[in-house]
Amino acid sequence: MRKKQVFGLLISLAVFGVFFAGIQRLVVPKYMGMVVEGNFTQEYYREESSHDVLFLGNCEVYENISPITLWEEYGITSYIRGNAQQLIAQSYYLLEDTLRYETPKVVVFSILSMKQAAQTNESYNRMTLDGMRWSSSKWKAIMATKMEGEHGIEYVFPLLRFHSRWKDLEEEDFRYYWSREDVAHSGYYLRADVRPAGEFPQERRIADYSFAPEAWEYLDKIRLLCEEKGIQFVLMKAPSLYPAWHEQWDAQIVDYASRYGLCYVNGIEKMQEIGIDFSKDTYDQGLHMNVYGAEKMAHYLGGILAEMPGVEDRRADEELARIWEEKSERYRQEKKKQEEEFARLGYLTKFYQEQAEEKQK
Repeated sequence: MRKKQVFGLLISLAVFGVFFAGIQRLVVPKYMGMVVEGNFTQEYYREESSHDVLFLGNCEVYENISPITLWEEYGITSYIRGNAQQLIAQSYYLLEDTLRYETPKVVVFSILSMKQAAQTNESYNRMTLDGMRWSSSKWKAIMATKMEGEHGIEYVFPLLRFHSRWKDLEEEDFRYYWSREDVAHSGYYLRADVRPAGEFPQERRIADYSFAPEAWEYLDKIRLLCEEKGIQFVLMKAPSLYPAWHEQWDAQIVDYASRYGLCYVNGIEKMQEIGIDFSKDTYDQGLHMNVYGAEKMAHYLGGILAEMPGVEDRRADEELARIWEEKSERYRQEKKKQEEEFARLGYLTKFYQEQAEEKQK
């Protein structure tokens, strides 16, 4: 083949590659509407500094803990790498991925993830995995957690999965074609509305309360990786009313923590000490906490984390103080904006509305 023909072929391949990448960028979901959780994974890579504490897990971390409060009250730098229905295997590979960039002093893992070892909805896989930067950790996460009928090649080239979305393109697909602003706050999903807890359906008895072998396998892998890197490993159950956290499950976690000398924080047992009131501290009737509950949880956890070796008050560090002041200001503005909006809609209780107004004086 002549040089001109080779050159022409290379040019054609390059043009096709650019066209393919451009179309792919357009049709993949942007997650900037009602469902913003699909942005959480990729936002981590825009961080400017390292973190002493890393939180891993599902909604029980990204909706229930405020890293900004940890900073403002304790000077603790932290980040939440959590996603909707994030599997424990995905948490492990996100930890592997994180260690490519930094080594935290403490990893806190939400043990609610032990309930589910396999994915039941492709959308949750996509929201967790698509935002990961390419590495062996991402590929292993895909292969370990893809559902039956899913294909690894469709994660390598998302256009193969989303090519039919061109019929459903929306304004946000064009608006956020090149870039998207952060929707989380160091991984935390801020909600300032208040919808008091209601009644829940009665929990059914379970024939077997044993966690799946795969769940134990990846819990061991997280623990061992933390040991290898000199990271303290903490287990946590966030305060919640529903779905139930059965005492049979809790007993297994207590036994595991005791066996390996791990700190286990059960927020359900400590609810009164933390100060959680599910008539005020939830935005979805008791399933998850709102920002007021997340700040209380962060205040409680901060007292525990601050006593751990290597976790220091970093507020005297001028560069970190600058970075986190910017984070805090964005957090305060978003909180105030939501408080004003939800007050108009009637989803802010009188107690917190008066508290917000008092802070503005």
